[in-house]
Amino acid sequence: MNRLNKNMLMVFWTIMVLIFMAAFMAGCARERPSTRTPIHVNPNMDHQPKYRPQSESNFFADSASMRVPAAGTVAHGQLRDNIVFYQGKKPTGEFVKENPIPITMELLRRGHERFDIYCSPCHSRLGDGKGIMLSRGYVPPPSFHTDRIRSIPDGQIFDVISNGFGNMPSYSHQIPADDGWTIVAYLRALQLSQKAGVDDVPVELRDRIK
Repeated sequence: MNRLNKNMLMVFWTIMVLIFMAAFMAGCARERPSTRTPIHVNPNMDHQPKYRPQSESNFFADSASMRVPAAGTVAHGQLRDNIVFYQGKKPTGEFVKENPIPITMELLRRGHERFDIYCSPCHSRLGDGKGIMLSRGYVPPPSFHTDRIRSIPDGQIFDVISNGFGNMPSYSHQIPADDGWTIVAYLRALQLSQKAGVDDVPVELRDRIK
């Protein structure tokens, strides 16, 4: 057998081996159902040294693997040092009376959208407390158009959105702080729309009222 034939034969078997290995590795993929134990090329990716929640630790004296964060530490991206914006309160603990962010039409449109998504199922789109969830057995919430709710500071409304109150749960996970303030702004606009008089309409637009 000459050298050329030997080289061709070597190339042929090399290709066959590669095809066989590719088919074999594909058969080991997790997507294919099999009763046989899968082959772990790098088992460290599946079996890493770590603690499960509430698991026991032999390293710490109290045997608890879950540790209390060191004093003064803050999780990345959670430094909320602006108390007014993130809590709706003054440093003294009092609720702020007015919305701390500038009110624009774009902000009100955003607040309208968020209100319809998260608030209207219980409070209705009019804010009268007659949302669709009442037909599912929910306790009727108060109307936003009572004098008591109108007199509540903006910061307190924001606090209720963030932390819940009574039968209302917290929406802090669904509604970030900036969206919470847009909802507060839209709620105030909604209240005004239900109790607005001619004097509340700009002078240049009053001739459009019939």
